[in-house]
Amino acid sequence: MSTVAQTTVRRRRTTTRARSGRGVFTGGVVWIVAIAALLAGVVAVNVLALRLNVELDELRRTRAELRAEIATTRAQLSTASANERIVHDAVSRLGLVEHDPNRTTNLNLNRP
Repeated sequence: MSTVAQTTVRRRRTTTRARSGRGVFTGGVVWIVAIAALLAGVVAVNVLALRLNVELDELRRTRAELRAEIATTRAQLSTASANERIVHDAVSRLGLVEHDPNRTTNLNLNRP
């Protein structure tokens, strides 16, 4: 082999080694960045799930409060509509009779 050919072969081997060393380092960095991006995605999904759970708890609390308010309103409505029950009890238990307005007479107590 000639001196020029040997020099060219040596340069190629040196260049190949340098490139292959950079390729491994670059590939490792790419893997680290890819794994870091995946981990950041997992953390982001977990944070989103946590926020949704907090919002769900607030909605459940609001629903419970509204149900309690509905029960209170129903009780008030039941008390307000008790007039019919009172009239029925007065007639059945106490024997009271509703007065006929046609049989009512007025007395004038002012004597001159």
